[in-house]
Amino acid sequence: MNHDEQHSATNTNSTQNWLRAAVLGANDGVVSVASIVVGVAAATDNPGFILTAGTAGLVAGALSMAVGEYVSVSTQRDTEKALLEKERYELEHMPEQELAELAAIYEGKGLSHETAQKVAQELTDHDAFAAHVEAELKIDPDDLTNPWHAAYASAAAFFSGAIIPLVAIVLPPAGWRIPVTFAAVLVVLIVTGVLSAHVGGANKTKATMRVVAGGIIAMIVTFGIGKIFGVVGI
Repeated sequence: MNHDEQHSATNTNSTQNWLRAAVLGANDGVVSVASIVVGVAAATDNPGFILTAGTAGLVAGALSMAVGEYVSVSTQRDTEKALLEKERYELEHMPEQELAELAAIYEGKGLSHETAQKVAQELTDHDAFAAHVEAELKIDPDDLTNPWHAAYASAAAFFSGAIIPLVAIVLPPAGWRIPVTFAAVLVVLIVTGVLSAHVGGANKTKATMRVVAGGIIAMIVTFGIGKIFGVVGI
């Protein structure tokens, strides 16, 4: 595999990871906010209470996803930068050991000792730093993940899913709010289940059933809690 093919494969994997994260974020938004509004709607018919609870859940969830993703990606980025700096230092102060290490990597992949030595030497002569970080660290120093981009994407994915049950619960008449929300969420969960399976290469039927079952169970549980609290008047 040449450099262009490796770069293309890396971009493909990165795209798949982003798509998977987006689908999962949207699914989290759907289930989280649907569970909140269904539970509140089971306890009260007051649309203001339902809208307030759903909006609070949407905003809190989106911010939580954004902050969590920002912290996670920032930590990963800091670690990658530290590894890159360590590699620069080792190449500058221990070039012979690094050359031997690179050759050993290619020898471990099946090349003969002589061929591995030649490949390592040629790559080092061309661009030692790029050759070592690609082979040893599997990091592209020019394509480190931006934590702000990750935070925005995560929040947007959560919001795009969460807005659906919020709209579905407040628009219909009181008697239709919960059935319409269940139906809307069911459709969205089927779509996200199929998409997540497609991105991950998994069995679509099994993946969709898991996603749908989890979401429906969550809404049933919160519906029951809402009914209990609505009856006791708390």
